[in-house]
Amino acid sequence: MSLPYYAVIFTSTRTEVDESYNEMAIKMVELAKEQEGFLAVESARNEIGITVSYWESLESIRNWKQNLDHLDAQKKGISKWYEKYTVRICLVEKEYSFQK
Repeated sequence: MSLPYYAVIFTSTRTEVDESYNEMAIKMVELAKEQEGFLAVESARNEIGITVSYWESLESIRNWKQNLDHLDAQKKGISKWYEKYTVRICLVEKEYSFQK
């Protein structure tokens, strides 16, 4: 990924309802990958879930937020799957990593 780019950090706490959650999560990742400006995604879940998606621009993030299937998933998340969530959008200006 070339700098700078944007990171959308989605943190969530789930309800006890599991109805179709995993299927929807997989579908959302696949749809996001098809969006113009999508770069990558990373996700983990224990007590809280953390999904970080990476995007070329704020415009590409806005377009993803308005995707009709994504809007449907957002509504289901609010009504069934999440106790709470927070979305943070950050500009990534520098990065470094380590790998053996």
